[in-house]
Amino acid sequence: MMCCICKEREATVHLTQIAGEKMQKVDLCEECAKTKGVNDPTGFSLADLLLGLGASQEIEQAAGGMDLKCPRCGFAQDDFKKAGRLGCAECYQTFAEPLGGLLKTMHKGTRHIGKTPEALRQSRELSDRLRGLQESLTKAIAAEDFEAAAVLRDQIKEANAGLSNAQTA
Repeated sequence: MMCCICKEREATVHLTQIAGEKMQKVDLCEECAKTKGVNDPTGFSLADLLLGLGASQEIEQAAGGMDLKCPRCGFAQDDFKKAGRLGCAECYQTFAEPLGGLLKTMHKGTRHIGKTPEALRQSRELSDRLRGLQESLTKAIAAEDFEAAAVLRDQIKEANAGLSNAQTA
């Protein structure tokens, strides 16, 4: 098993954290374990390992040395270092700037779009395509380009048939 941090050396230190019903595992080589202070309980932050390896330092740097605190729940940067999570919904706004860079490195973006069932996704795509074709048809008719309008009309019929098939499936 390879080290989760460097991904070069064999992992010899295996950490497991159980919080509620969730279990998180981190596998480290000896060098990375020493660098992260795994042998020194006061210097070790599992949050740093799980949240992008240096997340708490990144938040400190982005905050410009100030100790940010959530006005609603009182959650501070030190709490984030210890727990690896935020205290309430308002924390996301309080820590928005420091978390922005961290989230961009961890995920595709900073906005959660969720997952969509395949049938619903296809139906939405067909609806969007149909809307675009309708707009193109309106423009073609306004420009008196009736040949293009006829082609668009046929494409709209196909899209409508596909949409009705997708909705019945």
